[in-house]
Amino acid sequence: MASALAVLWLAAPPTARASPSFMRAASLRGRATLARGSDVLREVPLIDGHNDLPYNLRILLQNKVSQFDFKANLSADPVWSCNSCFTDLPRLRAGRVGGQFWVAYVPCTTQYKDAVEMTLEQIDVIKRLAAAYPNDLSLVTSADGIERAFSEGKIASLIAVEGGHSIDSRMGVLRLFQELGVRYLTLTHSCNTPWADASPEDAKPIPEHNGLTPFGERVVQELNRLGIMVDLSHVSAPTMRAALRVSRAPVIFSHSSSRTVCNHHRNVPDDVLRAVALNNGVVMVNFYSGFVVCENRRATLEDVVDHINYIRMVAGVDHVGIGADYDGVSERVPLPDLLRRLANPLPGEPTWSREDLKKLAGLNLLRVFRDVEKVRDQLQAAGMGPDEEWLPTMDLLSHPTQCLSI
Repeated sequence: MASALAVLWLAAPPTARASPSFMRAASLRGRATLARGSDVLREVPLIDGHNDLPYNLRILLQNKVSQFDFKANLSADPVWSCNSCFTDLPRLRAGRVGGQFWVAYVPCTTQYKDAVEMTLEQIDVIKRLAAAYPNDLSLVTSADGIERAFSEGKIASLIAVEGGHSIDSRMGVLRLFQELGVRYLTLTHSCNTPWADASPEDAKPIPEHNGLTPFGERVVQELNRLGIMVDLSHVSAPTMRAALRVSRAPVIFSHSSSRTVCNHHRNVPDDVLRAVALNNGVVMVNFYSGFVVCENRRATLEDVVDHINYIRMVAGVDHVGIGADYDGVSERVPLPDLLRRLANPLPGEPTWSREDLKKLAGLNLLRVFRDVEKVRDQLQAAGMGPDEEWLPTMDLLSHPTQCLSI
């Protein structure tokens, strides 16, 4: 689950103080001058791939936007001081966020029941939030829209759906989500769908689908036709590889990190990183400690730097971005500080030019988005029509269907 905000500190418990990343941080603090890498945010939007504020609105306020004071700093608010509540306009502005994917997430427990209805409610609350703050948020559906909002001093706001269970295995629902403004779909959350395996399957000797079923491949192709980005965060490694093989458009990982740096099934293996480079996609790095350090401590800014530098090394500077997952995790990384840190490499680390930092901040995602739009236009110009196939009934045999009419 969920933004990219500037927070003034990032905790590191005493157990982390002997770590190499902590020692590098201490070395960096001792340097006399620092390059101001965050200056690039005057020129390009910082686009964060994943923010779960809409789900917190659901849990804490039953989606009552009228009771949500987005203009206030909510860090000390009695309702909004939860350990995964970090998003408000003052902190978005301090973090210099220029583009935000707001996530319409509903839990896997809704699958085969009311996932579609609840997802529609989450899309609705995103739209109402943007409408309530028109001087700060601009709801957009295109790469040009992101740049236009940035030029107007607004935060470009986009809608994402996290989890293929939200479409209830129905192409018609997917098409209607596109009409409502959804611009990426995460193929799974932590549960399998009848057509795709989620990342926990990587720990099983025999995964359910071993990637995508034929219907799952058709879902990817329909996403390409609709101009919706294919998001591979949360999916199993075989699903990643299958989607990369099938997709005609670049893919994204909206909030994932490197599996080599932290061996967790939510992260991206090296062979997939290389495939993403060939696909011209982007991996947007997540800040959650469990995916970043794989140790019993809170992740530091230095740990995030390790993931960004590693993905850059394997996939290239054109294929890394930021997908912090705020309001879905409890970690707080100051993004302008992250760019400044990358602009001041330590020995053995890559050098980040201003152009490199612009790519990381937002240009890589904008390139992917434009390529996805280009593929959409090409497919539709070639006469590719809507996919009218239904999920084969046999694909539901291992899934509970008592709440479905089939």
